[in-house]
Amino acid sequence: MDKSIAPAAHIESIAALDGAQLAMETHRADGAPTLLFAHGFGQTRGAWNGAVAALAACGCRCVSFDARGHGESGRAPGGDYHMQQFVDDLLLLARAQPERSVLVGASMGGLLGLVAAGEAQPPPFRALVLVDITPRWETKGVERILAFMQAHPAGFADYVEAAEQIAAYLPHRPGRKSEEQLRPLLREGADGRLRWHWDPALLAGDLIAESERYQPRLFAAAAKVGVPVLLLSGERSDVVSHDTVAEFRQLVPHARHIEVAGATHMLAGDANDAFTREIAHFIQSLDDAVAGSGACIAQQA
Repeated sequence: MDKSIAPAAHIESIAALDGAQLAMETHRADGAPTLLFAHGFGQTRGAWNGAVAALAACGCRCVSFDARGHGESGRAPGGDYHMQQFVDDLLLLARAQPERSVLVGASMGGLLGLVAAGEAQPPPFRALVLVDITPRWETKGVERILAFMQAHPAGFADYVEAAEQIAAYLPHRPGRKSEEQLRPLLREGADGRLRWHWDPALLAGDLIAESERYQPRLFAAAAKVGVPVLLLSGERSDVVSHDTVAEFRQLVPHARHIEVAGATHMLAGDANDAFTREIAHFIQSLDDAVAGSGACIAQQA
């Protein structure tokens, strides 16, 4: 199986509390347990294709979605984005599942998961997998990500140019993305140029500054998380550090931490086999593990 391409899925649009349409994708509707994947800022649900392909193939029910303003989900009128909207969206999607899910949240998705898990009652998730994110992050790493997102406001002339820029941004990855891989990430404008899938207003408004002000809330929420937690960090990450991990483990002493060798902040894309293997082992370790997770272990070991 090509692990860069997720298996056939049921795709639907879910209305958020304010009417925004959220694109949601479900793989293996008859599987168990349910894994709910929340991507990072500037990504789409496609960031999880490799993990979804591997985990759905071994029996897990995998649900991924595009956050508002990203990918195929709706954009906010007037570019009015706020962190609480994203938290509410995640809670809505979690409660729409037939069972409490294991949240797998990368970067922004992990922060949203911490807030939801620490504040909402009853707990919306069965467990949390945080992917290279802690309540306090390294500012330089985040600035590097935002600089790339802001670097090409005029877009790209073609897919070749876009692939070149991504390769320069991720020099540790072999090869370049194909046009097929890039199509979900880019939109063609009226001028014929290709631009990123996200709403530019995400970068122009108050959302970035608001995320910094969220840190006290994140710390308070993390301290209240009672479900099992796995923190996966990249050995070469510039967003998560040994200091931020140590601080997080003081807040959530029952959390497990695994550092993935050679991986950067883009952990799932850098080391998908190791990433899915650790998730599979974590699922099996949960006290209330359901039938099917053992098959994941067998295929991911």
